[in-house]
Formats: sequence, structure tokens, C-alpha cells
Amino acid sequence: MPDRYPRDLRGYAATPPEADWPGGARVAVSLVLNYEEGGENSILHGDAASEAFLSDIAGAQPWPGMRHWNMESIYDYGARAGFWRLHRMLRDRPVTIYGVATALARNPEQVAAMKQADWEIASHGLKWVEHKDMDEATERAQIAEAIRLHTEVVGVPPRGWYTGRCSASTVRLTAETGQFDWISDTYDDDLPHWAEVGSRDQLVIPYTLECNDMRFAVAPGWVTGRDFGDYLCDTFDTLYAEGGRMMSVGLHCRLVGRPGKAKGLQQFLNHAAQKGGAWFATRGQIAAHWAARHPPSRGERPSEMHRKAFVQRFGSIVEHSPWVAERAWMLELGPAHDSATGLANALARVLRTASEEEKLDVLQAHPDLAGKLAAARRLTADSTAEQASAGLDALTDEERERFTTLNAAYTDRFGFPFIIAVRDHDKTGILAAFERRLHNDRATEFAEALAQVERIAELRLKAILP
Repeated sequence: MPDRYPRDLRGYAATPPEADWPGGARVAVSLVLNYEEGGENSILHGDAASEAFLSDIAGAQPWPGMRHWNMESIYDYGARAGFWRLHRMLRDRPVTIYGVATALARNPEQVAAMKQADWEIASHGLKWVEHKDMDEATERAQIAEAIRLHTEVVGVPPRGWYTGRCSASTVRLTAETGQFDWISDTYDDDLPHWAEVGSRDQLVIPYTLECNDMRFAVAPGWVTGRDFGDYLCDTFDTLYAEGGRMMSVGLHCRLVGRPGKAKGLQQFLNHAAQKGGAWFATRGQIAAHWAARHPPSRGERPSEMHRKAFVQRFGSIVEHSPWVAERAWMLELGPAHDSATGLANALARVLRTASEEEKLDVLQAHPDLAGKLAAARRLTADSTAEQASAGLDALTDEERERFTTLNAAYTDRFGFPFIIAVRDHDKTGILAAFERRLHNDRATEFAEALAQVERIAELRLKAILP
């Protein structure tokens, strides 16, 4: 296999699925409280340096081999005061906890309060540290230990996962455990989607770094609680207008748990209640709904086919020119080429970069419209169906004579058959195009004929691919 591009830049494209949220809701709202206090970098936790991320200390840097008392006390505030303020504010709402396993183990009263409020407690990893520099074996071991410790502390294993400070392998490694109903280490959509990880179909519920109080601690960021509240309200209103979308809200005890910042969260909650149309749900509830309404469905993926299968499947898309498919297979294909539009573009790229002689061969490989091959039933199956769609298989004697005359005149003038995407036209429109294009110069008509070959290929692919 040549190099393949792994990122999926297509997603749901222009036609996302109908979410069909319960109660006819316009927006599914997921409130996420990250519980990291006691799981952050600290030499007390066996780390090499103090924490430096997401606090009210501007420009904080790790202190190698030293405790950072001020940093620790800010995290302590999140556990001692911020959590309880948010618990009072949200205890009657569905909330998903992203719980760092070691933080949960050091905060038993908060865990008890989470359970009392019937909040979903998902895993936020073993420690709130970077995974990017871990080798695969180390990260796999960290994931396994996070699941084990979480189960020991909470009483049940986690059914959802979010690392945050993840590596390029995290989604695959967590999916491979088979442990999770959902994983959230992506920011790539406004709706859940399925990822194929080996034989497993893993539901991914994208998270957010912008509807997130972390921006109180980064630049550009929030200054006042109203900044945060306004942004959440604007996001909700946009998604409400679109309908059938999901909105994640990321929260941290030591950030939005502060009084002035908490007011911005309350502003959003009041706005959503007044406007209506919100389904507040845990990520587990959203996952269950999505799995029921939109279960995984695997189809053929051209980008993952080996050469022989690819050419066998798509070698006839450009009439009698399998070399076009062979060269397309050699391109940097990826998930975006698993759709009709994407693969049509790959074939078109090959045609556009072919030699003039090769392009002429492609044009000359096409049959005449309503010509001798059609009469002898020797067209390809695709050509037969296409000509029939425009009624070219049921011509009157007068019409057949007209096509015969035009075919001869066109071929004599240009040296290749008249080519048109007949599915875009009716019989009258085809004849009109025939008459008009006979007056083009050869360069213009050569380019037009190749454009029609591209269009025919696109239409053929749309009949067999998404």
C-alpha cells in the first residue's frame, strides 16, 4: 500500500444525520466537570516538576524538583471550595465528570457527592500529565492502571474516557480496550461519530477547548464571567438555529469554581432555560441515544483497498481505461476519498495530469451515442444504463438517423466521439448540445469532452459510494 492520509477531513460533509434528540430538543448540552485536583504534576505525586497548566498564575512554568506552593494551593481551592460551589449549582442537572483516577482516590468526599448527585464519572486518565512523550507500552499500561484504580475508588469501571493531554495513539489505545461506550479525545465535530479501530466500532463524542473555562487561564481568553457566559450563550443560539447539534461545556473546579467566573456559567444556564430547546444530558446518555439512532455501519473504503481490488472495483469508471484507477490508487488517498466526490476528484487528477495522447485514448474509448455498439448491445453496463436513462435506447427512425449524422460529423471534425454526461440531460438537451458543440474549435471541445468524462465518472461513483 502507498502512503495513506489518516485524518478524516470529510466527516458528515454537507448532510449531517438527523440527531433526533429526545423531546424534539434543538441542542444536546453536555456539561463536563474536569476533576484533576490531586492528579496534577507534583513531586508529591512522583513527577519531576510542579504543575504549570491551567491556573490563575500567569505564565507559570514547571519548577523541576520543587513543590510550587502557590500552584498547589490553587488546585486545593478547586477541591476545597470550587467543587462544592459547582456541586450546589449543578447537582440537579446531568453532569459528566472527567475524573483523573489518582485525583478521585485523593478526594473521597467529592466522589461521594458526585455519586449522590447521580453524575456520570468517566475516566480522565491515571494522572493529569502529558501522554505525548510516552511510548505505546507505557501509555497502554497507564490506561489499564487508570481503569483499575477508577474501578477501585468509584466502585464501577468507567464507561467513558477523555485524556486531554493525549498522544496521537490515545484514541486507538483506549478503543482497543473495548472498555468504553464513548471516547472524547477529539474536537472535530458538533456531533458524535464512529471510528473504526480494528474490528471495533468506537463511538467518539467530540469535546471542546473553546466553550471551556480553561480560557480564563490562556490567551486569548476570558477576563470576566460575563465573557464566558456570553460566548456560551452565542454558541447555544447558533446551534439552536441550526438544530440537531451537540454542545459541550468544559468546566474546572479551580477556574469556573471561583465566584466571579461561576456567574458566567449561571448566565448560560439561565439563558438556555429561558430559550428552551436544550436536552441536558450526560455523555453516556448522548452515547446511548446516538448508538440507538445511528448505529455503526461499515461500507467499502476505497482508500483502504489493495491495488487489485481497487482496480477491479473502479477500473471501469473511466470507460475502458483501468490505468486511470491504477494511478489514482497511487495517490495520497485518505478517508476523504472514500466518498463519490472524493474518489471522483482522485480520478480527475489523474486525467488532468495525463499526457495529451493518453487523454485522447480516453476520449476515443467512449462509444458513440445511440451508435452501432448500442444497436449491437455491446456497450458496457454503465453506458447501456446511462443511454437508456435519456431514452437513447428507444429512438424513432428519424431520431436515430439524426444521431448517426451528428456522430459522423463530430468524429470527422474532432477525431473522437461526442461525449456528454447523459444523466444530466434529456434527449432534446443532448441533441441541442450536439449541435452547439459541433461549432467549437478542437482545443475547446477537447477540454469540454474531458470535463464530461469527469462528470460521467462522478455520476457513476455516486451510484455506488456515499
